[in-house]
Amino acid sequence: MRDNPVVSIIIPAYNEADSIVQAIERVRAVPLQKEIIVVDDGSTDETPALLAQQPDVVVLRHEHNMGKGMAIRTAIAHATGDIIIIQDADLEYDPMDIPRVIAPIAEGKAQVVYGSRFLTTKRPKGMRLPNWLINRLLAGMVRWLYWHPLTDEATCYKAFRADLLKSVPLTCQRFEFCPEVTAKVIRRGVKILEVPISYEARTTLQGKKIRWWDGIEAIWTLLKWRWKRF
Repeated sequence: MRDNPVVSIIIPAYNEADSIVQAIERVRAVPLQKEIIVVDDGSTDETPALLAQQPDVVVLRHEHNMGKGMAIRTAIAHATGDIIIIQDADLEYDPMDIPRVIAPIAEGKAQVVYGSRFLTTKRPKGMRLPNWLINRLLAGMVRWLYWHPLTDEATCYKAFRADLLKSVPLTCQRFEFCPEVTAKVIRRGVKILEVPISYEARTTLQGKKIRWWDGIEAIWTLLKWRWKRF
């Protein structure tokens, strides 16, 4: 790892016209050497037009909606930084937390770092009870199935040494990116370090796209990759 690593900040986006410009501006303001990669996952609103006005952003596009996992996989293949971190296009996560998340990797203390919403509070403000319950369940499954201490499996803020992440054979298409990458890095013997982050939940009416069945898929993904070869 070089002394001043480049951070590839990946932003999957699908119909995020209401927040994508502000999200990019907030990421742009983060004091890091970085590249910003936005994958427009087949948006049908004004997202493509707004992205065309961002000359310092690497914009990749899927011709039709393929899912968050596929958008992340597309971005990983194009990332040129030393560290890769995921940033949602909405404003639930504060980009100013990114330096704290990537710091242990930049300092050579970890290969994978997750920003946890549960290290400083039991239930983040605004998080609906069903979402809280599934988050608790998924973190518990990581502890039970993989014998790895983790408080927030489903966090957006997942940071990796780029060479490690690029070597992980991902098959995810939708929101199962989180459990799949978690399972596979742990099975490689890589420890996931957690640091506290801030979080401001948004509602379905505000554009939140994850649904209850994505929780079921996440549970199945953790079970599947506990024993399946890859």
